[in-house]
Amino acid sequence: MSRILVALSGGVDSAAAAALLVEQGHEVVAAYMKNWINDENIPGECPWERDIEDALGVCRRLGIEFRVIDLIEQYRARIVNYLLEGYRSGSTPNPDVLCNREMKFGVLLDYALEQGFCGVATGHYARRLDVPGLGSYVLRGVDVNKDQSYFLALMRPEQVAHAVFPVGELTKPQVREVARRFGLPNAEKKDSQGICFIGQVKMSDFLRHYLPDNPGEIVDLQGRVLGRHDGLHLFTMGQRKGHHVASPREGVAYVVVGKDLEHNRLILGFEGEETQGLYARRAVVGSIANTIETLPERVMAQPRYRAPAVAARCLPMGEGRVELLFDEPVRALAPGQVCAFYAPDAGRGERLLGGGFFESCS
Repeated sequence: MSRILVALSGGVDSAAAAALLVEQGHEVVAAYMKNWINDENIPGECPWERDIEDALGVCRRLGIEFRVIDLIEQYRARIVNYLLEGYRSGSTPNPDVLCNREMKFGVLLDYALEQGFCGVATGHYARRLDVPGLGSYVLRGVDVNKDQSYFLALMRPEQVAHAVFPVGELTKPQVREVARRFGLPNAEKKDSQGICFIGQVKMSDFLRHYLPDNPGEIVDLQGRVLGRHDGLHLFTMGQRKGHHVASPREGVAYVVVGKDLEHNRLILGFEGEETQGLYARRAVVGSIANTIETLPERVMAQPRYRAPAVAARCLPMGEGRVELLFDEPVRALAPGQVCAFYAPDAGRGERLLGGGFFESCS
């Protein structure tokens, strides 16, 4: 039996994780990470009070201790500032990936170890594999549609060693059944779709609250002016909607293919591998965090959550950077996005090797 701290968000996944650990005989304590309360009146709902109430109801049902840990200051310093600086500089940050390394398995794990717990459990759809003499790997979750291993790509080896993923062997319907079997009050609660721990706040509204609009021209690849934008930070590579520019080609929409930071121009092109800037065969990935081993020459590289992993040749460049040469062109890569590396095993590549940030692509 182990003493485990469960990061209880108020959702059904972490609630089911806590229930399974109790059933297995572990000593379980639950902690709600209070990271954001939207006290600046950004449009949208930040349901932290309801989440705490739901989490408390789960703990009462399971008969376990419940703690609320105020991490607002750390979250702003480690996640919000990273998010805003990324968009301010023209990159595409991923706060959800960084949140796992810096908050759940960073600040919260440090707290757990100081309090005598052996690790932190979450509701991630992922698994941990312990290899004698090597260490611990993260594996993809069994549920292909819910696998969340991508969000764990930046974790350090010592963090993986203390991570517990009780629902990783289950599908989402099975997790719902676990919650019903234990009579958990949030068994039918809908999944959250917002920014990590911020809630149902639109990214555009969140950014506009902190970053002023910076209007500029929208141009095509030949430099012809097509319209105006309110700020480059409000657009991402490959974006098809929101630029409000009608395409002259029937059935073929304009998509974002680049940003000219020097001249504050948003560049649009048409969908297709021949469109300059939209597809890449090469990329440089830096600030790499490896779970255990040096990256092999062949990897499966996943550029975004929900995007398929693609086969690539991986060439070391030194100083935590690698060059990726993709077997097939990859759509809409952008600096700042997180690239997750998986071992090129049979099937979809189950074993997560680490991750880093795209620095350039071509």
